[in-house]
Amino acid sequence: MNGTGRLPVVVLISGSGTNLQAIIDSADNDLPIEIRAVISNRPNVHGLQRAAQAGIETAVLDHKAFPDRESYDRSLMALIDTYSPALVALAGFMRILTPALVRHYAGRMFNIHPSLLPKYTGLHTHQRVLDAGDALHGASIHFVTEELDGGPLIVQAQVPVMAGDDADTLAARVLEKEHQIYPLAIRWFAENRLRLDENGDVRLDDRKLEQPVVFAPQEAIG
Repeated sequence: MNGTGRLPVVVLISGSGTNLQAIIDSADNDLPIEIRAVISNRPNVHGLQRAAQAGIETAVLDHKAFPDRESYDRSLMALIDTYSPALVALAGFMRILTPALVRHYAGRMFNIHPSLLPKYTGLHTHQRVLDAGDALHGASIHFVTEELDGGPLIVQAQVPVMAGDDADTLAARVLEKEHQIYPLAIRWFAENRLRLDENGDVRLDDRKLEQPVVFAPQEAIG
């Protein structure tokens, strides 16, 4: 925490930043965080405009300017650390992170993923759910580890797959849930209710989570 009692946070983005906006809006309300910077690996994305409009410092570290993933992540780590965050939130940051970076932020880096993990890691989750004929889809927040989309799960929100859904309509319904569960997970962390323990287990209110907190389709989130 900083002197204001707000958790210092850095958000990493690659695109439009709708989850970033949800976090900004929550911070403007009663979420006890200070977003110290928004960093993008791509220039001129809309998420940078969202941050600037909110008076948040922005930075671009273009991955195309680096010869390999390792050199990029070393520079990214150095840039993030200039802001001394207690939490790093990946919000549509479309990069596979090196083990060195992940280890550096162990227990203090979140990611959001548009599926009910461990199902459908990687890309194109909405179409894959439709192709599989699943009845439920959703979004997950997890601690970041070296396994892609495989870190310990914190919270999930489910949505029903409707007759006539396509990938876009399903994605839009999932996105609404993403905007609710990401600020919630950050709140738990900021209020010292959530942590990753020395065994790599998620603890909420000092109770080990055997499974993530799951919100059913009609259940209010909060």
